[in-house]
Amino acid sequence: MRKPVPAVAEENVSDIHVVIAAYNEERSIGDVISQLRRGYSNVIVVDDGSSDDTSKKALQAGATVLRHVINRGQGAALQTGITFALRRGARVLVTFDADGQHSVEDIPAMVAPILDGRAQITLGSRFIEDSSSVPFGRRVLLGAAVIFTRLTSGMQLTDSHNGFRAFSREAAKQLDIRLDRMAHASEIIDQIRRSRLPYLEIPVHIRYTEYSMAKGQSSANAIKVAADYLINKFME
Repeated sequence: MRKPVPAVAEENVSDIHVVIAAYNEERSIGDVISQLRRGYSNVIVVDDGSSDDTSKKALQAGATVLRHVINRGQGAALQTGITFALRRGARVLVTFDADGQHSVEDIPAMVAPILDGRAQITLGSRFIEDSSSVPFGRRVLLGAAVIFTRLTSGMQLTDSHNGFRAFSREAAKQLDIRLDRMAHASEIIDQIRRSRLPYLEIPVHIRYTEYSMAKGQSSANAIKVAADYLINKFME
């Protein structure tokens, strides 16, 4: 059973900025932001060239919305949001998915080690406590991603493609996401390793719905992501 984590102290809430990359997420983005806004006032959505009402729904729910004119990819959208949050003075940055998979209740556990100085970076893991009921096909794909990450980066993570992360201001300033699309997840891990900043994996719960599964990565696309990452790594 997960040890309860106290809520974020009121004096620290304004220091936390939640960054969401969103592409055609009009069905879920409003609810995601509404849940976040119950505890966190600084929610930044980067609408990555959506063709639907993602921006409108995000604004109505109370988020600050930035918009890419064209769809560049999740990596590019996250970098835009992180850069903006830093300019606004964020002390802690949390990256959060737009499809409703992540739980707002897990944010205090993610940011606590940063606020109390135990870590500069926290990475959410759905496998430490294995409470997420990961579908078999997705479990196999994610397991392969973990092996790939361990071989290419040397970091012994349990969950390498979880978009739920938190960074101190110092750590976020060192991020330089250049891979616009999904290969950015492996790029971030490489940058964490090179930074030598202390990090922790934190157990989080992932909600799998028909909608979020449809938005997830296919096996074919996962191979393309790995190829994009390896090509970039070879070119460095």
